[in-house]
Amino acid sequence: MIVFERPHALIDVPFHYCPGCTHGIVHRLVAECIDELGIEGKTVGIAPVGCSVMAYDYFNCDMIEAAHGRAPAVATGVKRSDPDNLIVFTYQGDGDLASIGTAETVHAAARNENITVIFINNAIYGMTGGQMAPTSLPGQVTQTSPYGRDPKLCGYPVKVCEMLSELEGPEYLERVTVNSVANVRKAKKAIKKAFQNQIDGKGFSLVEVISSCPTNWGMTPKEALEWIDTHMIPYYPLGVYKDRSAGILGKEAK
Repeated sequence: MIVFERPHALIDVPFHYCPGCTHGIVHRLVAECIDELGIEGKTVGIAPVGCSVMAYDYFNCDMIEAAHGRAPAVATGVKRSDPDNLIVFTYQGDGDLASIGTAETVHAAARNENITVIFINNAIYGMTGGQMAPTSLPGQVTQTSPYGRDPKLCGYPVKVCEMLSELEGPEYLERVTVNSVANVRKAKKAIKKAFQNQIDGKGFSLVEVISSCPTNWGMTPKEALEWIDTHMIPYYPLGVYKDRSAGILGKEAK
C-alpha cells in the first residue's frame, strides 16, 4: 500500500504562505528529491529575502540566511568550502534572484558553480506588497504600475533562462510550472535532475518555476492557476533551455 506522507526533509510545521500560493508545492518537491537522493544529512539550503525568507523553518537540513540577492554568492562559498561532501541549493524569488541578485546569479552561472538554484517566478514582489518585479509582464497591473507595466518606461521583463542560456558556463536550465498535476510531476523531475547534476559534479543547474501569487495578483487561487496558463506561459515558455550533458545548448532548446 502506498501511503502519502510528509517528506522527512520537510519539517512538520504550518507554512506561513497565503492561500493558493505555490511555494508550498515547490517546498514539498525539493524535500521529496532530497529524501529520494538520500542527501539530507549533507545538504545546505540558502534562504533568500522575499516570501520564502523563512525557508529555514521548513527544510530539515542545515540552512543559511543570505542578504537580499546574495544567495548564489553564499552558496558558492559554502560549496567551495567542502565541495566533495556538501550539496548546496538556493531557493529564491524573482525580486531576489533577477533584480538585486542579478550579478550574483549571472556570475555563478558563468563560473559554472556546482550548485542547484530553485527560482520562483511569480512576476511580482510578494512579500513587500505587490510591486512590479523584473519579471512582471508587459501591461501587468501592480502596486507600482497601476496602469500596467509600460516597456517604454520600465523596460521589458527579464527572461532568466533565456539570458543564462547564452552563457557558456551553465550545465542545466529548465523552466517548469506547478499549476496542474502533470506539471507538478514534470517540475519534480527537473528539480531532481538539478540536484543529481550537482551530485555528479556537472555544475550550475537552475530550475525556474512559474508560480502563482493570488493575493498580489488580486485573484482567487483557481483564477491564479489559470492565469499561469493564459498569460505567464505564453510569455515564459516552459522547457529545457540548456542541458550541456544532453547536447542541448541555447537557442536549440525547448
